[in-house]
Amino acid sequence: MAEDKQEKRASALAKKRPLFQTKKDVIKFVRGILELVSIIVIAYVAIHSLFVMKSYQHYDENDPKIMSTRKSDHGFVALSYFGVDRQGTDSLIAIKRLDEELSDLKRLGYVTVSQKDLEDYYYHDKPLPKKAVFIMFEDGRKDTLLFTEKLLEKMNYQASILTYGEKFKNNDQKFVSPKDLQNLKKQGFWELGTNGYRLSYINAYDRYGRFLGELDSREFVEINQFIGRNYNHYLMDYIRDKNHIPVESTREMDKRLSKDYQLMKQVYGQRVGQLPDLYCLMHSNTSRYGNNANVSAVNARNLEGMFKLNVNREGYSWNSRKSSPYDLTRLEPQAWWYRNHLLMRIRDDLPKKDKGNIKFVKGNKRKFNQWKLVKGAAEFKNDLVAVTSESESNGLIALKNKQFRDCHLQCELLGNKIGQQTIYLRTQGTATKKKDYTDYLAVSVENNVLYVRQKTAGHVRTLVKQDMFKLHDDHPVSIPQDKQAALTAELKVRAKFARNNTTAGLYRLKAAKAARKKPKTVKQGAKEYVPTIQIQDPGDVKLDLTVAGDRLDLKVDGIRVAKQVKLAGQPAGGLALESIFGGFGASQRNIADDVYDGVFKNLVVTSPDDQRTYYDERLHGWDLFKDKWNNFWNAVINWFIVNL
Repeated sequence: MAEDKQEKRASALAKKRPLFQTKKDVIKFVRGILELVSIIVIAYVAIHSLFVMKSYQHYDENDPKIMSTRKSDHGFVALSYFGVDRQGTDSLIAIKRLDEELSDLKRLGYVTVSQKDLEDYYYHDKPLPKKAVFIMFEDGRKDTLLFTEKLLEKMNYQASILTYGEKFKNNDQKFVSPKDLQNLKKQGFWELGTNGYRLSYINAYDRYGRFLGELDSREFVEINQFIGRNYNHYLMDYIRDKNHIPVESTREMDKRLSKDYQLMKQVYGQRVGQLPDLYCLMHSNTSRYGNNANVSAVNARNLEGMFKLNVNREGYSWNSRKSSPYDLTRLEPQAWWYRNHLLMRIRDDLPKKDKGNIKFVKGNKRKFNQWKLVKGAAEFKNDLVAVTSESESNGLIALKNKQFRDCHLQCELLGNKIGQQTIYLRTQGTATKKKDYTDYLAVSVENNVLYVRQKTAGHVRTLVKQDMFKLHDDHPVSIPQDKQAALTAELKVRAKFARNNTTAGLYRLKAAKAARKKPKTVKQGAKEYVPTIQIQDPGDVKLDLTVAGDRLDLKVDGIRVAKQVKLAGQPAGGLALESIFGGFGASQRNIADDVYDGVFKNLVVTSPDDQRTYYDERLHGWDLFKDKWNNFWNAVINWFIVNL
């Protein structure tokens, strides 16, 4: 009995005991709740970041605000991306920039159209939306799916992923698999197209005219730095010898090309279930379907018999009802383009009645309003301004309400090497779309050559000229040395991808022998190898300019290139920034682009003693902290992607 009473008493005391006996218990409870909430939030964010939760919703074909009519046909814009990367490369667009571009199209009212929409448009005379865009991603890269699918969900956009049949057969892990393609159909954001059976090259030569013959895509990537434009795609020509003479008859060529189409049809049928309706013939912009009339006829017979749509050209974005469904054209936005670049190209291609629909991006409106837009377009983004030229022309902005004579200017020019970026000081008069300043002092980088010029009384003098390649040419390479490097690289690649160990060993021996030779150097009198500037080559030029009275000092990338240069007398004037199309330049990928982005980063203009600030584009305070944090966080994410 006593024990029962004791147990009841203990039980009563336990019930009266508070849940939290100490402050430490409260802290533990709160911490546990916070940890649980954090786990739930992280799990929610992770799931919604990695997995598609919605399905694609097709536009309303009965909405007159969206749809055009037969009489008011607006055609459609076609865009094709080579691939997507988290941070971006010289050929793969960064996910952030792709997000910006798709958001701009969404803002302007563009809706995506499907392959079936295009087939109905061409074969059944049905209308398309007034603002229709057809989006493709070529080469079927797996990272394209990884980084793009959530964007398509966000915009409610649909795109076609184009693949190579050979990649399915070889189970290449860098490219989407048939299983991936089956999964893509569920939400409807993706459609399937094809670039053909293989990505392979024939009739290739290095930049010195040395015959390389046939190269598959792996071999080409390994040695493309030594190849110019002298090569062709597998389906575009006869196979030829080093003297450009065909080594196959027309019948043999027909059999080779037709076999490629049959292999494509077979592998898609077996691994995917069907051959897509959409084909994108490589390479673009040939005489119809190839570089030779006989080759074109074979391609025409095969592709017109197998497909309903063929994208045959590149460089022009707009297609109309008058276009052939087998000769469609697309624009390939490049990784280095800023947002207004794509919009400028689309506007140029649209018919006159639709050009006004394109509204350019301004970025930071407070900063934008400090400048007068004279020509082109300008986007103010963080610590830089991207001035986009008009087609085969220029873009120009002028700082409002600021006049100064002497100054200390610092700026980093990030535009590509092919093109012109100019900073004007002491401007006199008013520049317009057709009229230049009457007087100025200008520093510019034009196709990788730096100039300082002064214009007074209508006369322009060049005060400084500096080749940027030679400025950093500390270890010149001779042409014989570069020829040796090209040969050695080719032999090593042949060894790496040889079909058997015996052949690989022979190529390794040849490569070692070629590498042991001692070609003549520049110091020994050989001509220096100067690389041809490619249209995609990035520029990064740091300017440090001081103008005081009638004297000028200039440092470029920390190197003094001008000291106490004599100037003609000029009064105080304005500040302006200009970008100019610099020509089409060289491009291994046959890219033609007539718009240029001049990019001016961290522009700061002060008095020569730095006591007075006229203009400062740099980030400060909270904006600077956010930028540094974002850079740090991206570096952390990139480390995990690379190392885990």
